[in-house]
Amino acid sequence: MAPTNGPRHARTGKPIDTGKLDRVVAEARKASDDRAAGYRDQALKLYPWVCGRCARTFTRDNLRELTVHHKDMDHDNNPPDGSNWELLCIYCHDNEHQKYEEHLAALGAGKGAGRTGQAGKQTTFNPFEGLADLIKKE
Repeated sequence: MAPTNGPRHARTGKPIDTGKLDRVVAEARKASDDRAAGYRDQALKLYPWVCGRCARTFTRDNLRELTVHHKDMDHDNNPPDGSNWELLCIYCHDNEHQKYEEHLAALGAGKGAGRTGQAGKQTTFNPFEGLADLIKKE
């Protein structure tokens, strides 16, 4: 068998069938697009065409900029009543996902318990300490 110059599996060293990989990715992408088209159409019928964060209104001309956000971040959770969706403009939608990513990063870094990153530790700095004494002197 002639050696191939294509990608190889990291553990086994066997050649990777990139054609099969491309087909799997294409099928997954199509399934995702089909699923998204279904709940997007449904959400646009259920809700007014207004961003749930910045209140920007949309018309047929700019409707492509209005997206469906899954409140629980699970794109497979699509109840028919739309209770897991909210319509957000592309900017607010990106912001929501960025906040979620930052939240996950903070949890991974051990900062989920508070601002200090240590569970139960409270901030002790008081910027107004001694203010009462200063006011009394006047």
